[in-house]
Amino acid sequence: MRKQSSRRLIIAIDGPAGSGKSSTAKALAKRVKIPYIDTGAMYRALTLKAMQKGVAFSDKKGLIALSKKISIRLTGGDPAKQRVILDGKDVTTDIRLPKVTKNIFYVAQEPLIRHELVKMQRVMGEKRGGVMEGRDIGTVVFPKADYKFYFESTPQIRAKRRHRELVEAGNHVTLMAVLDDIKKRDKTDFERKEGPLCQAKDAILIDTTPLTISQTVDRMLRIIEKSRPRAAKK
Repeated sequence: MRKQSSRRLIIAIDGPAGSGKSSTAKALAKRVKIPYIDTGAMYRALTLKAMQKGVAFSDKKGLIALSKKISIRLTGGDPAKQRVILDGKDVTTDIRLPKVTKNIFYVAQEPLIRHELVKMQRVMGEKRGGVMEGRDIGTVVFPKADYKFYFESTPQIRAKRRHRELVEAGNHVTLMAVLDDIKKRDKTDFERKEGPLCQAKDAILIDTTPLTISQTVDRMLRIIEKSRPRAAKK
């Protein structure tokens, strides 16, 4: 893992769905005072745009062309209140709708689409630094990130976490349905040809099963503080 100025610090967090990446990344970004870059929201935004424009998910050329035209911005100083701006419109709520979630797969699996979004993500990170979470941040997006972490937890625990989030958000879904979805997403993430989910060789493994978000952040901060060069600590 490379060392650079804290002004452009890059912290990569990878792991399967429901392992606590998003909540932890937001909390960590707030603690270290650097931007939170929601890479998953970018794929959601493109999926939403395709639906709005009537571009069929079987139309790879159309989806690729769309990925080259859209503008995606992440705004807001507080990571927990970040807004997603798609072509000048706030779509923060719209991209979380179930109909968008079930179609993300079609855009996320296409190599040329991932190439376009990765370019956007790198520009964001190189400009201001950031905490990024996803499936291939430490292996593809920022292979030379200052710090890399890989989260893991059992499918059952991850399903319980996701189920709780969905219920609190007003969604009516069974735990079994969420668990089935988690297993399907795992299969897709681990087996896809472009940017498959895997632990980077130099990523630090954290089993989040027994940890709260706060405990996970504290553990990461201890690791970061311990490895910082003396000059950066002054």
